[in-house]
Amino acid sequence: MATRYKKIKISIAILLLAAVAIWYVSRPKPVRVVLKVVEKGRVESTVTNTRAGTVQACRRARLSPATGGQIAKLPVHEGDRVKAGQILLEIWNEDLAAQLHHAQRQAEASRARADEACVIAEVAEHEAQRLTKLHRQKLTSEENMDRAVGEAKARRAACRAAKVNTEVSEAQIDIANALLQRTLLRAPFDGTIAEVNGELAEFVTPSPIGISTLPAIDLIDNSCLYISAPIDEVDAPAIKAGMKARISLDAMPDKKFEANVRRIAPYVLDREKQARTVDIEAVFINTEDTARLLPGYSADVEVILAVKENVPRIPTEAIQENNLVLVYQESEGILMERKITTGVSNWVYTEVTSGLEAGEQITTSVDRENVVDGASVIPESQQER
Repeated sequence: MATRYKKIKISIAILLLAAVAIWYVSRPKPVRVVLKVVEKGRVESTVTNTRAGTVQACRRARLSPATGGQIAKLPVHEGDRVKAGQILLEIWNEDLAAQLHHAQRQAEASRARADEACVIAEVAEHEAQRLTKLHRQKLTSEENMDRAVGEAKARRAACRAAKVNTEVSEAQIDIANALLQRTLLRAPFDGTIAEVNGELAEFVTPSPIGISTLPAIDLIDNSCLYISAPIDEVDAPAIKAGMKARISLDAMPDKKFEANVRRIAPYVLDREKQARTVDIEAVFINTEDTARLLPGYSADVEVILAVKENVPRIPTEAIQENNLVLVYQESEGILMERKITTGVSNWVYTEVTSGLEAGEQITTSVDRENVVDGASVIPESQQER
């Protein structure tokens, strides 16, 4: 009997050991997680553009001549710096130049005729005055005096008519010069030639009304640049002119540029198959930052709505639905779910107003499998035992 009981005890012990072994082998292994310490620091509330913005020049003119014709002179090239008033392109205009020269000569002839008429008028005036004195002295007839006075009046009228004719001739010069100027394309401001569409001896024509064509010259003033970017209509009401912002460029990924919001468009853009947006404009605080930039670069604008300094903060990615976080209990090696209250937030950090204390650890690995309330975990910085 004793031997039988002994065998039963041994069998039970073996079964217990087997069960323990099975449990040990099949037990859930601790999950590796990334832990972050609740710390104090700066937190910003920001909004960013929904699609890429663009570096824009404060002044840009896509220029074409006012009249069509054959390009006779093209003294500029792409990349050239030009001054306001400088000739960029000239249409063949020898016929108009000849008309201007003809008008100038006609004006000279008119001035000469006016001088002649006025000199004759002056002589007639003196003669009329002389005969009037003689008539008073009874030395000439009244008929001679009247004839002299009438002649003087006629000559004065002829002088005035000649002067008016001179003014008409000078107006003809202005007309001929205006027609000639229409064949000259001048720079409206200092800038850089971005594009030239045309070659010597080619024909150019002005754009028909309502139809856009390539400009003959694309002129950019790159001494003043700003960013134009679309903001979602939901975020737009919170943005005010004068707010601080940060600009980032794909061409310079390692640098951020300080900026100010200078304008919010007073209307919403409704583009097909895209969200409704409001365009904003941001200007660089340090104008030296624009020295290496080119109009047309893609850019992003991050507008700073609010700032909190030295407040408890955690990575935003650690926060789950309903403001829940998983707090690491170091003594037990498990995660415990906890509800928190948040304040200012952005994509990187979120302010914690209650529910966590500085120094506690939370996990940001919330998207990993089995990272749930009560899960046994091992920080990735530790070695699994």
